[in-house]
Amino acid sequence: MDIVYIRDLKVDTVIGIFDWERRIRQTVSLDLEMAADIRRGAATDSIEDALDYKAVGKRLIAFIQASEFQLVETLSERCAQIVIEEFGVPWCRLRLSKPGALRGAQDVGVIIERGERP
Repeated sequence: MDIVYIRDLKVDTVIGIFDWERRIRQTVSLDLEMAADIRRGAATDSIEDALDYKAVGKRLIAFIQASEFQLVETLSERCAQIVIEEFGVPWCRLRLSKPGALRGAQDVGVIIERGERP
């Protein structure tokens, strides 16, 4: 199994359970690993035969910017669903963190795996 990844994608969104969090935009950080067979793309040197990480990133940025979830868990699930359903990825691991959410910690968040490993 090959992995195409995006690391530390920072996006501003409305996220949180407190009233003050509902009135501001906060930055979340996303790490994404996606199962992909890169051999065809490598052989043809054509983006049409590869998993287009730029397209994945742009789609997730647009989705996250427009979202207003309370929980990072919900946002993570929806992002993984987009990757699997819209980009035909059989498996992904997604880490979504909320920097500064807990005093004394660099960040907090969740790591999820969805789909089946090839």
